[in-house]
Amino acid sequence: MTRIPFTKAHGARNDFLLTWAHEAPQSNLRAAAIAIMDRHAGVGADGWLLVSPPREPEPASIRLFNPDGGEVEISGNGTRCAAAFLADSGHTAEQVQIRTGAGVKDLRLLERGGLRFQFEMDMGEVQCVALTHTLILRGGAREATLLDAGNPQCALFVEDFEFDWKSLGAEIEVHPDFPNRTNVSFVRVVDRRTLDVRFFERGAGFTMSSGTGSTGAFAAARARALVDDEVTVRTLAGDLALRYENGHILLQGPAEIVAGGEFYL
Repeated sequence: MTRIPFTKAHGARNDFLLTWAHEAPQSNLRAAAIAIMDRHAGVGADGWLLVSPPREPEPASIRLFNPDGGEVEISGNGTRCAAAFLADSGHTAEQVQIRTGAGVKDLRLLERGGLRFQFEMDMGEVQCVALTHTLILRGGAREATLLDAGNPQCALFVEDFEFDWKSLGAEIEVHPDFPNRTNVSFVRVVDRRTLDVRFFERGAGFTMSSGTGSTGAFAAARARALVDDEVTVRTLAGDLALRYENGHILLQGPAEIVAGGEFYL
């Protein structure tokens, strides 16, 4: 039996397990990820982060695994949780850099109260891959905007959520147009400063919130000239604040540490 230490945190109810990289199994990480994130036989989470502390001149770094065992580039909410984990361990001050699979990200601590943190994270430049892309789906053709927010994003604009968007998200995630699969967001424009968004994430399925999904939704709406340079993204877990500045998107959101223990693999 292998014992895996973990800390559990969530960023707007998008929950993650965090383990120091040197305390994780050194082989078969895919199987370990599937086991530890199982909602019924494991601890349960939307992602598992293996964290390495900063060592001059290198910043802290993370590896991110999804519940299906796949390793992916980045999670905005997960990176904030890693920053909270590092701060609680005494490794960060007000400014922190974290190397992700999508490059080094800068975070600024805005507020701390016990194990609750508020960070602003520079999500970087978001590339609009295709402003309009036609998806041929079982229910007919749908128009989407495709983006690269450090990971692949597919944003669909909707009038409401009175349809089975979870099933549609599952279909789009594995659509042949996305050989490496994609994250999916359904975006309702409330007004020029407010978006209402639902998420279906690659390898994780339905999540109540998503940092990169919110970033992609904002970038897609902005590319279509539907919103201003500062917006509130409403998610099922609460609001996230995003703004466009000097070519980058900055996201403000919470991270809270809620538990810790050991998983018996």
